[in-house]
Amino acid sequence: MGKPAHPRVLSESQARAVGRNIRVSPRKLNLVAESIRGKSAENALATLTFTRKRIAQDMKKILQSAIANAENNHDLDVDDLIVSEAFVGKNLTMKRFRARARGRAARIEKPFSQITIVVEEKGALESAKKKEKAAKEPAKPAPKKAKASKDQGSEVKKSTAAGKKTEDKAKAEKPAAKKTPKKRATSERAAKKDSPAKKKAVKKASSEKAAAKKTDAKAKSAPKAKAKKSQSGTKKSAKGKETK
Repeated sequence: MGKPAHPRVLSESQARAVGRNIRVSPRKLNLVAESIRGKSAENALATLTFTRKRIAQDMKKILQSAIANAENNHDLDVDDLIVSEAFVGKNLTMKRFRARARGRAARIEKPFSQITIVVEEKGALESAKKKEKAAKEPAKPAPKKAKASKDQGSEVKKSTAAGKKTEDKAKAEKPAAKKTPKKRATSERAAKKDSPAKKKAVKKASSEKAAAKKTDAKAKSAPKAKAKKSQSGTKKSAKGKETK
């Protein structure tokens, strides 16, 4: 019997290619891998074509292999592909030595590395990012807050309406309380005016005022009468001499 099929690690919108036993250190290979991460497949091929690093040509072949896998094996759109991942790892290391002074030897290490390039469709990548954001964000209790705010607003409105009603009642009651003492005061004043003692006092005061006015008028008219009498007794002649 055969072995069970290994489950697919990548999604249906992804394809990859692995390059092993590349004769360069992982540190130097990562510098070239950084230049194509996140770029479209077309731009990544262009950058690798014109990069002056020796290992860029080997990496270009691996990228072309990943694009071919996406097109032939997974039916993905070549024009919509993006280099979503490009990670570097260690591989075997050749150990050599060189002769040094006094019969000693110095160690030489010749490292090899490997690279994995994953290409993905742009639309699928954007939708995956949106889903991740939605999963990370906590659920917002917006409707509950809205309801609470509405309840608070209704309570405030009710309280304001009740306050206005009480104010209106107080205003309506205040004038009634003020009118009663005014009416009593006016009735008392009218009763005092109609009393006989007050009427007598008013008559006396009016008679005294009239007598005082008469005496003043007589005093003022006395000198005027004297002056008129003196003028009537003297007459002027035609020559200007006074005659009696």
